[in-house]
Amino acid sequence: MKELLRLWSLFRPYRGWMIAGTLIALLTLIANVALMALAGWFITAMAVAGVAGVAINYFAPAALIRLSAVVRTAGRYTERLVNHEATFRLIAELRVWFYRHLEPLAPARLQQYHSGDLLSRIRADIDALDNLYVRVLVPVAVAAISAVLFFVFLLLHDPLLALSGLAFLLIAGVALPVWSQGRGQAPGRRLAEDEAELRAAVIDGVQGMAELTIYGANERQAQRVEALGRRLIADQARLSSDHGVTQAAVGLSASLSLWVLLWLGIPMVHDGTLMPPQLAMLALFTLASFEAVAPLPQAFQLLGRTLAAARRIFAIVDTDPPVVEPTAPSPRPERFDIRFRGVGFSYPGASTPAVADIDLDVPQGTRAAVVGATGSGKSTLFNLLLRFWEPDAGDISIGGHSITAFRGDDLRSHIAVVSQQTYLFDTTIRENLQIAAPEATQEAIEAACRVAQIHDFISELPDGYGTWVGETGVRLSGGQARRIAVARALLKDAPILLLDEPTEGLDAETERSLMQALDRLMVGRTVLLITHRPAGLDWVDGVLVLDNGREVARGDSKVIPEATQGALLRDVAGATA
Repeated sequence: MKELLRLWSLFRPYRGWMIAGTLIALLTLIANVALMALAGWFITAMAVAGVAGVAINYFAPAALIRLSAVVRTAGRYTERLVNHEATFRLIAELRVWFYRHLEPLAPARLQQYHSGDLLSRIRADIDALDNLYVRVLVPVAVAAISAVLFFVFLLLHDPLLALSGLAFLLIAGVALPVWSQGRGQAPGRRLAEDEAELRAAVIDGVQGMAELTIYGANERQAQRVEALGRRLIADQARLSSDHGVTQAAVGLSASLSLWVLLWLGIPMVHDGTLMPPQLAMLALFTLASFEAVAPLPQAFQLLGRTLAAARRIFAIVDTDPPVVEPTAPSPRPERFDIRFRGVGFSYPGASTPAVADIDLDVPQGTRAAVVGATGSGKSTLFNLLLRFWEPDAGDISIGGHSITAFRGDDLRSHIAVVSQQTYLFDTTIRENLQIAAPEATQEAIEAACRVAQIHDFISELPDGYGTWVGETGVRLSGGQARRIAVARALLKDAPILLLDEPTEGLDAETERSLMQALDRLMVGRTVLLITHRPAGLDWVDGVLVLDNGREVARGDSKVIPEATQGALLRDVAGATA
């Protein structure tokens, strides 16, 4: 139950709301029970008075009945208003809290998770946590307090009646919830996992629909989704069936409690211990009191789903970030030269290092390239420079300051990146560009796009810079998306520029045009290019050739053309040409 304690600590800012909601719910319950009890007493008393032909003051009980009805109605509305307001605020805060823990893990620690699984955690699992507040904490608190009050009220009339009523309340409010929790724990846990797996399968099917169609695999994917759906429905059906059983059992407990009270109370009326109006009042009081415990079986049934969701969330939150942020303020470098010294790194679980003993100097304002076949360690150097991972050995510095002295956001504020896999968000071209500079004016945006040679294309679109690019920029070609990435880097105006295979997958004409745009972008900046293709090497001042994570040659593009070409033209590791 440590998850419950951790969740309770997260609820701290909203405990005032929770206490208010609980008190209003308790007042509403008491008003409802009082309404039933007073109505029973009043009707019976009026009947007895009519038969006996005696006068009775009905103004006071009638006023109390009306007051109870008003309090019950107003209380139900206010209780739902307060508790749902608290719940929505809590859920919104939990999503922000979860995202803040998620962000430092990207991209290194999140590679093991499917995007659909992460979406399920931030949406469905966070939503499931409202069960703890609305359906567990508040009902349990109300039931516990009201049970004590109701027992004391019955005890004032007769101890035997009080004990019989308490016994059935304990059956409905303790025994049934415990049974329900035991039955619901396993399917509740599977429910969280099934929802995540189903969401991931659906996302895979939608995003890979073209490939599935080409290879005739749509039916297999549909069968997979259908099987996951059936498994999810089976668990939901079991929970629904158990819920129906417990609700019926609560109703049976209430009815049995009423009959036992009548069985014990009628003789008391005969011997004068109780008056008939009192018995009617206590009978309806007992029946109405089960409203306090009626929500508990379902609440504890949902506890399994809630705890499973909490464990899935805390599994992410408790993951150690790949880098440790410094506590001291980040340095402010006056220069932006890049230096690698003896850098080595191995990915978790890998048997061989991704890079080993790498030395590299890129003076401020110069351009260097790291070249090699796929898998030679080029991208790893970028990931280390951006502090997505921490080197196992050696040091990386910018302007004479080790990058470990920088906070991640401060370090990356000095760096712009143009990669082969430009990610465009499902929004307008303008907003995709403003990711790099939120305050950028339209004039600045257009100027950057002119340099990137994309302004004319955008201007010809019906909505211009307001054109929606679609998910991952699906409405744009690879070259157009790459030019937008160049414009985005221009808008950021960072002193360091990292180019990750910027011309990969482009035709010769588009590649030549993009390199011209990149040449303008590189002016005055410290540039590091990684590639396995010859394009762009004419623009660099020095080249480092990697093979299997190790240096095999270095120099400028004119001094080692053969070594460079040999590494670039092979897709497998080996000696340079």
